Amino acid sequence: MSVYTRVTEDDLRALLADYSIGELEDFRGISAGITNTNYFVDTSTGRWVLTLFEQMDNGSLPFFMQLMDHLAGHGVPGAHPVARNDGGFLSRVRNRPAALVYRLAGASIETPATGHCASLGGVVAEMHRAVRSFGEAQPNSRGLAWIAEARDRLNGCLDSDNAELLDDEIAFQRECVRTTYPALPEAVIHADMFRDNVLFEGERVSGVIDFYYACHDYLLFDLAVICNDWAFDDRGTYLAAHWQAFISAYHRRRALTAAEHDAWPAMLRAAALRFWVSRLIDYHFPMDGDVTHIHDPTPFERLLRAHRESAPALIDRP
Repeated sequence: MSVYTRVTEDDLRALLADYSIGELEDFRGISAGITNTNYFVDTSTGRWVLTLFEQMDNGSLPFFMQLMDHLAGHGVPGAHPVARNDGGFLSRVRNRPAALVYRLAGASIETPATGHCASLGGVVAEMHRAVRSFGEAQPNSRGLAWIAEARDRLNGCLDSDNAELLDDEIAFQRECVRTTYPALPEAVIHADMFRDNVLFEGERVSGVIDFYYACHDYLLFDLAVICNDWAFDDRGTYLAAHWQAFISAYHRRRALTAAEHDAWPAMLRAAALRFWVSRLIDYHFPMDGDVTHIHDPTPFERLLRAHRESAPALIDRP
């Protein structure tokens, strides 16, 4: 979350006229995150989060709103969009598509314990079960086609070692798409479940937020994204107990398949590749904004190199 577009009190009062959630009392920008503009908004009836979508159009946004509404209806603790008086979920603020969601209790955890990981494992499994009855689908906007296009944009930005690594990994992942990944279970996934996108009260997950990269893809990709962020510390050290707490809780609710075990090392690499490239793009081609948050791409480069050498197991087998 960031602030690229400055929103005024008058903007918010005009917006709230289309909702039945009370009068504006306070608002402030949120600096964490990367892609969209976000504000906390307090009214006389509750607390909300306003998102202005900086890089998405109205064509793709109903999918995200419907997904969040579907998951909330199935008891998954997550961001729930607020309906306008006309029944829709989308508005416009400063000529950008916008949505209000219920502000969830709790806070993100910078350094999770194994208990946090176990709670998240159960929630992600229930989310993957709930999407079975979700009838909508949307392709991954940051899939291999996007990565290949980003590689072209990065010409001249990378040293020879990183350029060679990127090209080799793209070729490897294309081969996996052809030969290894077709056997994997697919459904709608979150695709961006980093630590700052999960809220906790104590060690219990109180909410999953920021579904705006959700897409139809391999369930295993969600797990790889989570492993790369939750089971590695800032020095790149693998935290085996954290991962086993997560994946054991997950596996009890949604049994992992043999194909997922086989594809796991490659999928860890796919997740590291995706976020290395996206952070390279953000680093070399930053968006203008009042408050922006750009992540260092280097940790994902290092993680990708480590996974290419040796990847941790998906789950400890007896």
